[in-house]
Amino acid sequence: MSKKSLKNIKLSVLDLVPALEGVEHKKAIERSLSLAQHIDKLNYHRLWISEHHNTDGLLSSATVVILGYLLQGTKNIRIGSGGIMLPNHAPLVVAEQMGTLETLYPNRVDLGLGRAPGTDQLTAKALRRERTESVHDFPKDVQELQFFLSDHSQNSAVRAIPGEGTNVPLYLLGSSTFSAQLAAALGLPYAFASHFAPTYLFDALKIYREKFQPQDQIEKPYTIAGVNVIVADTDKEAQHLATSGLQFRLSIIRNTRVPLQKPVENMDEIWTPMEKAQVEKMAYFSFIGSPETVKKDLEAFVEQTGVDELIVSTYCYDIEAQKKSFELLKKLQES
Repeated sequence: MSKKSLKNIKLSVLDLVPALEGVEHKKAIERSLSLAQHIDKLNYHRLWISEHHNTDGLLSSATVVILGYLLQGTKNIRIGSGGIMLPNHAPLVVAEQMGTLETLYPNRVDLGLGRAPGTDQLTAKALRRERTESVHDFPKDVQELQFFLSDHSQNSAVRAIPGEGTNVPLYLLGSSTFSAQLAAALGLPYAFASHFAPTYLFDALKIYREKFQPQDQIEKPYTIAGVNVIVADTDKEAQHLATSGLQFRLSIIRNTRVPLQKPVENMDEIWTPMEKAQVEKMAYFSFIGSPETVKKDLEAFVEQTGVDELIVSTYCYDIEAQKKSFELLKKLQES
């Protein structure tokens, strides 16, 4: 494996389409379009949206609708799911939906797949109704989805139209080693959710690379790692902006799932020492600071992991600060 650096890998963005405290949902969704247009102009490689349900904090439940909205409003950037939670959906429906997007916006659509529900179990039951699919059916569902998007389904009694023959590229997402093994067996690119679940990152990457079997989509392993990044003019400013993301993660731990909050001066007035430790563990792969600080730490991460691509999550209440962070990050890569 050749040595990787920030300059010779792809740089992408993960947007959870957060609700914002005091902001209408429509304006919050429009903000995601504004961000997509901004990073499109900055030549980021791709933008992914994740599927979540029944939370006041995120507005990406109708994931495919959001993807179509962002594709329509941008020109070049690849846009896709990071991911569609496949156990919530029939593979045929996913193939039809993503195949329709690929037909409308050729060579710009990605289909990242996860096996978690993206919500609580009660909501998962409401989503699936009588379907008995579970995470254990995930490998079969992935292969069925591949079949519907391929040319091989032309003589099938059931076909995805549009969708058939579009070969929308699939990516498997994971936060443990299960999907690493499956991605390797199916010869698919692999994205690890290290932006919120850092524990098994290196184990998963090792397993994926060692067990990878080339298939039609790619000939060699391709790895993506999620990271949290905020770049500002100074370390102090970046750390202040980052308190919005810290509050967001705290709401996950407390199971309150509130909209993204404005930054605060002192997190110690909000969380307990135990909660602080939990949040810091969740956000272990966070790179917050001035351009000099972030570049040094990100370069070390890229060299240590050897990933082919970083997908960056940036929680900022202020969209202008968020846009500036992505500008500064892109300059870091190009410098």
